[in-house]
Amino acid sequence: MIFKQISIRLVIWYMKNYLVVGGSSGIGKAISEQLAQQGHHVIVLSKTAASSVQTENIEYHNCDITEDLPAFPDAIESLDGIIYCPGTINLRPFKALKQSEFLHDLQVNYLGAIKTIQRYIPQLLLGSDPNIILFSTVATKKGMPFHTSIAGAKGAVEGLTISLAAEYAPKVRVNAIAPSLTQTPLSDKLLNSEAKILAAGERHPLKRVGQTSDIVNAALYLLNASWVTGQIMPVDGGMQAM
Repeated sequence: MIFKQISIRLVIWYMKNYLVVGGSSGIGKAISEQLAQQGHHVIVLSKTAASSVQTENIEYHNCDITEDLPAFPDAIESLDGIIYCPGTINLRPFKALKQSEFLHDLQVNYLGAIKTIQRYIPQLLLGSDPNIILFSTVATKKGMPFHTSIAGAKGAVEGLTISLAAEYAPKVRVNAIAPSLTQTPLSDKLLNSEAKILAAGERHPLKRVGQTSDIVNAALYLLNASWVTGQIMPVDGGMQAM
């Protein structure tokens, strides 16, 4: 009986509360499922949350992050981490891009993160080793044609990352992951044939495109890396460095 009580206490102590924005598909979904499998409580915010099947340890909420006042759930007492996953891939020549497209990329990638963090920073400050994970792109450091809009928006995300890390140290850790092309629903148009996948892989030193598991592993590392903050972690098959 005593051992059973100790076991229950250890489970309760270990379980953490994570908020995953954009967690009903792609990388966000994979991160949410992995955290839930580890026994953590995951709150998922997504425009398509209504179509998601409620599963053990995952709580889905409809929330459109591009709205001026997103429908953030109120009943969250404390958080141990925020993982902000929404992103865009809008690759077009600079002269063809409209101002509305630049604004949309900023809204999804940067301003949505700001709205989320401002809303839940009080709850995050109550967490255990609380941290924030944002997402950038290899294109902010490695110039690529047709990436002006997304690289600009993600550049803002990188500035936000290191600024928040400085402002909230030592209580809250803030880091970002900067992937190269990864096989997710978001990149389907770029990787919708075997020929495209092989060609894209050849542009990387490791000769393949990224997989969801590559990004999930990086996110799980950062969630537990208690001496890492203010970092932009490349997960890009060597693209940025070589």
